[in-house]
Amino acid sequence: MPKMKTNSAASKRVRVTGKGKLMHVGSGMRHNLEHKSARKRRALSADEVMAPNQVKRMKNLLGM
Repeated sequence: MPKMKTNSAASKRVRVTGKGKLMHVGSGMRHNLEHKSARKRRALSADEVMAPNQVKRMKNLLGM
């Protein structure tokens, strides 16, 4: 039986912590950064723990 392939798009957007939580980069840091305050940009650049309702679907895409 062939190996299960990881969804490469999902693996680029999500990383798994040592305890198995899924971290993702928040949205809003791609463009229009000039009008955002430095405080807002710092807050948006931090990684966030993925919402529990998305974790099950994302783990399926990652082959976990």
